[in-house]
Amino acid sequence: MKKEVLNQYGITIVPLTIFIDGETYLDTVDISPDEFLEKMKRAKELPKSSQPSVGRFLEVYDELGKDGSQVLSIHMTGKMSGTVRAAEQAAEISQSDVTVVDSGYISKALSFQVIEAAKLAEQGTPMEEIVRLLQEIRSQTKLYIVVDTLENLIKGGRIGKAKGFIGSLLNIKPIANLDTGELNPVAKVRSHAQVVKYLSTHIAEEVRGKKVMKIGLVHADGYELASRLKEKLIELTGFEDFEIETTTPIISTHTGLGALGVMYWAR
Repeated sequence: MKKEVLNQYGITIVPLTIFIDGETYLDTVDISPDEFLEKMKRAKELPKSSQPSVGRFLEVYDELGKDGSQVLSIHMTGKMSGTVRAAEQAAEISQSDVTVVDSGYISKALSFQVIEAAKLAEQGTPMEEIVRLLQEIRSQTKLYIVVDTLENLIKGGRIGKAKGFIGSLLNIKPIANLDTGELNPVAKVRSHAQVVKYLSTHIAEEVRGKKVMKIGLVHADGYELASRLKEKLIELTGFEDFEIETTTPIISTHTGLGALGVMYWAR
């Protein structure tokens, strides 16, 4: 999420930590997404990540709530990271009134919920109502991921039900969706052209008759593929208000180079 958006809505981020070639970085704080991709290309071994500690969350919650404010803490899917569990433990012992939400998603699909929650909070919407509306957004969101290599997902243990992809021919491009918080295989295609065709037609079909609220398109050193998909999505859905972004180091770590993620929220 861009700094100006964080500042605009007063959103606090508690970053995860990335380890690469003996160096430690806070995700998107100490290293930018593009700098990280360059390091990953040269790295001798796969990078690793670790979640924030309970103590770190506790500090943030106590600080944010010391003026009596309620705190809403929204996190990436608990099926891929223990971050939400650490947040829940901190919430139990914090002096502040903290509500922890598992978004069920990652990347821009997580930010759909975060930004909407911030807007609702600004309008004075009660916490219970915000949480209910976030569940609604979750049910109206879809996320697809294409990887060029399965190595990072397998070694990082993030493969979910996509184990069936292992042992595929090397020139297969696996497409999975993030459903109920974990990766599920949906298709295997053989070229980038087929990736664009499958995802654009599939998404256009799914959003037919609905109002597209947001689309997110991210990549890990796969800009060309992302731009081809963007053109096709605009053509088939008519929705143009989205950018192509380099995905965060924490996601690139697990997807590997050449990965692409596309997600939408449609009512």
